[in-house]
Parts: sequence; structure tokens; C-alpha cells
Amino acid sequence: MTTKAPVSADAAAYAQAVEDASKAAAAYYVGGTSVLDDDAYDRLVRSIAAFEAEHPEQVLPHSPTGKVAGGAVQGDVPHTVAMLSLDNVFTPEEFTTWTASVARRIGREVAQWNVQPKLDGLAIAARYTDGRLTRLVTRGDGMAGEDVSHAIGTIEGLPDRLTEPVTVEVRGEVLMTTGQFEHANTVRTAHGGAPFANPRNAAAGTLRAKDRAYTVPMTFFAYGLLPLPGTPSDAAEQLAAPAHGDLMRYAADLGLHTPAGTPVPGVTLTAVEDVLRRVEEIAALRAELPFGIDGIVVKADLADDQRAAGSGSRAPRWAIAFKLPAVEKITKLVGVEWNVGRTGIIAPRAVLEPVDIDGSTVTYATLHNPSDITRRDLRLGDHVMVYKAGDIIPRVEAPVAHLRTGDEQPIVFPEACPQCGSGIDAGELRWRCERGRDCHLVASLSYAAGRDQLDIEGLGASRVIQLVEAGLVADVADLFALTREQLLELERMGETSTDSLLAAIEAAKAQPLSRVLCALGVRGTGRSMSRRIARHFATMDHIRSADAEAMQRVEGIGGEKAPVIVAELEALAPVIDKLAAAGVNMTEPGATAPSPDGQSEPAAQAGPLEGMTVVVTGAMTGPLERLSRNQMNELIERAGGKSSSSVSKRTSLVVAGEGAGSKRAKAESLDIRLATPDEFAELVAGLLA
Repeated sequence: MTTKAPVSADAAAYAQAVEDASKAAAAYYVGGTSVLDDDAYDRLVRSIAAFEAEHPEQVLPHSPTGKVAGGAVQGDVPHTVAMLSLDNVFTPEEFTTWTASVARRIGREVAQWNVQPKLDGLAIAARYTDGRLTRLVTRGDGMAGEDVSHAIGTIEGLPDRLTEPVTVEVRGEVLMTTGQFEHANTVRTAHGGAPFANPRNAAAGTLRAKDRAYTVPMTFFAYGLLPLPGTPSDAAEQLAAPAHGDLMRYAADLGLHTPAGTPVPGVTLTAVEDVLRRVEEIAALRAELPFGIDGIVVKADLADDQRAAGSGSRAPRWAIAFKLPAVEKITKLVGVEWNVGRTGIIAPRAVLEPVDIDGSTVTYATLHNPSDITRRDLRLGDHVMVYKAGDIIPRVEAPVAHLRTGDEQPIVFPEACPQCGSGIDAGELRWRCERGRDCHLVASLSYAAGRDQLDIEGLGASRVIQLVEAGLVADVADLFALTREQLLELERMGETSTDSLLAAIEAAKAQPLSRVLCALGVRGTGRSMSRRIARHFATMDHIRSADAEAMQRVEGIGGEKAPVIVAELEALAPVIDKLAAAGVNMTEPGATAPSPDGQSEPAAQAGPLEGMTVVVTGAMTGPLERLSRNQMNELIERAGGKSSSSVSKRTSLVVAGEGAGSKRAKAESLDIRLATPDEFAELVAGLLA
């Protein structure tokens, strides 16, 4: 959790902090840009508040404390009721202290709490007259906001008409989902604009933009309803609901988006301990959400408790934002490394000034591909927004263009393969060495021999290097042509180790087709996709005879990926022929060949997991202890199920082992069936032999 912010050292430092915070608030709330990242801004404002608490006589009139939007904006459309911000807490101790203060204020314990995610967007008020959306207003300074009605029709979850002809004001958050943000930057850069640094800034800038040559979608989530002049008495009664949770259910009935339809719906709890547990659950799901959250909002649920607690000039006293550690920071791009993968893909990696994000030091981040660097107009020396969530690899979102000094330099793209010096195939978004997987032959063979592919024990990287340097192998099929005499001539290869390696190679011939396909390292596939292809086509002959249209019938293969896979298989034809000639298995156990219409026919006898989507998380024990995650997924699919790496409403079963964390919590929140490793082993016992 965030530690206590330092107090400004003296009046001069305090004055500078006020100026910096005011500039940062203006940049965000007015221009949708980022002078400071969220964490830096929060710390700055907390240091200002701490100084003011110790020196109340020195408070500057333009201090951001106690003001909505940091006092950075004003509006020309008056709000019917003040549209306030929220105060923040950062630790369980601060939260517990706050709940006690609410209890003292109302003279009793709060009856129940409503807990929901704090969406990372821009607050607006949407006014409906007789069920028709007529006006959109930003929060502004809390008393009046900016009219952004030109954005009507571009915001998902904010319908032009409600399901009932009510006159009502809906308050909520406008944001961009991860997919909408990527789309917005693609469209924006195509029109010559600089990419947005993050989804929050993208939503703020897009909402205010007028007369653009293009539009991009945004998403709305409601967090409040209140009557307007002219609201009929029966509707006003519903808007005077006794609890916030009831109000949100009514909002959903009206056709508005609320968090209820997300993996983190609002819940009502009574005990402070349960609230803190829910905060942890939402925080654990943060990385998997399709939109950004920067905290959890906790409100006194009952209207009576809210009225008793009252509100201050900036924030209600009955609600708080429990802020989460930052997952995005601004740092400097100091270099770019070009790495070559096992299939010859040349991938750029950002070298950053080290920055702490969510408790870990980030020095590198992905840059996707050269085209993405060009599209984002990244330059060496740029201040960049770096994003990290959960265990996702950090990535550079965009340069913070307004912080450029003029000293930034273009990123130089390689003219030859950084690994072997060969030419570069730049015909696709992801550049590739012209030698393909031969560029990284050792890496390709080591991958093919790995536990989740051919599982050839004793064939590690050092042994592969020996074989390559001796000229004994040039592709994966050559492994199956190795002789005892050839291996005995290598250093550190005695009779025992030679016989053991040959036995492991012989055993690899019996691996299922899905593993053989995965060992080939076909671009556009991995372990799970190889299993899907193998189970769909059943035999290598059927796979090789499939055209792009037939390949697209495999779940997860679209129009762009299908022709790449078909072309890769054609290029690998000589290797596949050598594997077949060596006696390597080319069929998938339990799979049925496609019917003439291209669809795989179901097996004669349904497996115990038929039609189920199964997620495995945590460490397996008992009969499953020795199985890798890939072997677990193979087991699921042999039993007729579908393996998945993420939990959603479509998940049928979650196998939760020791140390299961966010996925177990998400399954519980969605009321999805859970099984221990032993229970799952019993369920698929007939396939474990």
C-alpha cells in the first residue's frame, strides 16, 4: 500500500508544490494530458495537505486541497446538485479510521456499506427528459460544468432513450476500455494526431473534442441517479430509494451500464472486515478487467446514513475512495534493444530509466513492433507512460509529447538481423529474419525438445549446441535420425547418457499430434492453439490439406492468422515429411477427422468434461502434482472440455490448487463451481492412467 506522504519542508517548498499540483490538475482536467502520473500527483497533494494541517495560517488561496478537480476548472452549466469529488484513503488503517469517523458523525454504526470499483475515467452528468438524453455536462468545479452534449451518441452504455420515459439526471464515469483505447490511438494517429498516453486521458480529450474528422467510442458506467425538475412523483419515489444498491438496480433496469454486468459488481456488506476483504478481491481482479480502475469506492449504502453524515465543500462524508497502488508511471525511454525470437521474429524492447510500479522496479517494456513505434512517434529521450498490471509484461503506451525538450532522437531500426546479420523480411507488422527459425536454431530445437512439446529428457540447450556445432542436426526431424555412434563421438557423452537420450527420442515419437505441431514452432500458434488445430483436424494430413478458409474454422483463428499458418505449414513440408518417415506420430488421440463440411464430428462417447470450460490455477497436488500446466490443459481437452487461462461468466469449473489467488476470488464472485486438485483427479480418473 502507499506509504505516508512527506510534509513539504518549508513554505517555499509548499508554494512550489501548490504550483506544480495546480498545473498538473489543469493539464488533466482541461487538456486531457499528463504532466504527472496519478501516483506522483496523489503524493504531491498529500504533502500539501500535510503542510496545511501543520501551518493553517499559510494556506494559499489557489491550493488544490478542498476543491473539486483541484480547483483547475470552471463551468458554465450549473449543476442541479453539487457534483463533488471523493476523499482518498490508501491503507486499511486509514480506511478503518474513516469508518469510525462516519459512525461518530451519524451517532451510530453505519448499517451497511456499498462497495464497487472506482472507474478510471471522467465524471459526467447526463440529463434525460421524458426518457430522452438531452444534455451532457462535465463535473467542472462541482458547482457548474462544461456542456459536452456533442458527444451524445458516441458513448456506449448511455442510451439515447431510457426504457422508461422518466426525467432524471444520471451521474457516472466515461472511460475507454482497453480495446477502445487501442482503436482510438489507431484512428487518431491515422489522422495525424499524437497518440494518447493512457485510456483516462483519451476519454477526457475525446469527450471535449469538437469538430473532429472522426469519432471513437467510449463507455459509460452509472454511479448515481437524482430527480430533475419535472420528474413525475412516481419516478421521484423510485429515485428516493432507501439504498444505493437499489438505485443501481433501477439504473440497470433503465438500460444504463452499471458495474453489475462486470466481473466486479457492486456489493452490499455490513462488517468493515468484509469490506476490506472485498477491496482485496477487486484489487486481485484488476489486471483482468477490460477497463482501468484506480481504487474502490465505499459508500454508506442507506440514504438515511448518507443524509446524517452530510457533505463537505469538496466531498461527501459518507463515501471514500480506497486508492490502489499505481500501475502506470511516467519515465524516460533511454534505449531500444532488438531481440530475435526462436521463429526469427525481431522484437523491439524499450530500455527505461528504472521506475517503481506496483511494488516492482521496471527497466524494460515491450514495444510490440517497428510499425507501432512509428505510429506512436516514439523517440529516444521521450518521457513515456509505462503501464503494468498484475503479471502482465510492462508496455509503453505513448510518449508524453508535451514534455518534449527538442533533444529527443529518432529510434534507429536495424537494417540487418541483429542475431545473424542476414536480411530482414519487413513485409508484415512483425519483422522477421530472412533465415526464419534457422536464425535461432538452438533456441528452436531446445523449445521443440521441451517438456510441453516433445519432452525429450536429456536434450537441454548445451546438448543442442553440441549437436548443431557438430553438424548433426539442422531441424527438429534430424533429432530422430541420430545414431548411437554419432552421439558417442561427442564430448561428455558416455554409453549410459547416450542410451538414455536415444530412448527419450524414441519415446517422443509417440507424442500426440498437438505436441508435434507445437514443436514445429508454427507462427501464429502456441500450445493451446496447437491443441485446437490437432483436435479439429485429427491428423497431420488433414491439417496440411486445409486451406485458409478451412483453417479459420478452428476456434481462435481469424482471417489474418489463417493464411500465415497455412503458409508456414507449406514451408515446413520437408521437415514434416522427414518426421513422418522417422515414425513420429501424426494423429491426435480421441480426435475425429472433419466431416466433408469442414466440421469436426463429436466423439462417440462424451467425456466427463464435455461442453465445459475449465480454468486451472494454483499449484496442483496429489495425482496431479507431476503434471505441468500444459499437461493439465491436455487432460481437460481429452476429457471433452475446453481449457482457458481466464475466468469469465462462460467458465464452468475452476480447479483451484494451493496458492490460488485472483482467479479463485473471481470464480467465487461469479458463483462458478470450484474443485480441489483431488476432486478434479477423481472426476477425470479414467484418463489419468
